[in-house]
Amino acid sequence: MKIERLILIPFFGNYLINNVVAAIAALFPASETGGLLTVQYIMFVVLALVASGLFAWWYLGDAPRAMLMKWGAIFGVVGFAVSVATTFVSGVAGVILQTGSIAQAVSVLPRFVPFLWNWSTLVVLAYWVIPAVLVGWYVQNKMKTPSPMM
Repeated sequence: MKIERLILIPFFGNYLINNVVAAIAALFPASETGGLLTVQYIMFVVLALVASGLFAWWYLGDAPRAMLMKWGAIFGVVGFAVSVATTFVSGVAGVILQTGSIAQAVSVLPRFVPFLWNWSTLVVLAYWVIPAVLVGWYVQNKMKTPSPMM
């Protein structure tokens, strides 16, 4: 397994999910009453699941066939970690660029862990890990099934 590929594909996927998938989900009507489960948010999660599954399929293309579920789980966890790391770096860089003060960025750091302690972080974990494991399981079982001889 190439570590660079394991990090760069989820990084690219995280970028596309946060920008392209979010833009497509924004085309769906927003809820006027607010709330947790809106059509827009549900469509974002569904499209993120599909996108993450496609990225997992791309990554697992050259993985050992006997361990695809394991590699899928690793890919999903790394995708989640890349997403969290990107959020952290973006937040710190945003504070530094807006305020021009590294001290101000340091004062924001203690608020990052409570920020992660949110249901939306669990959703991000789910849309990275679940599709990756399912794609690994599907491809692994597909390879075990002998093809009929013609």
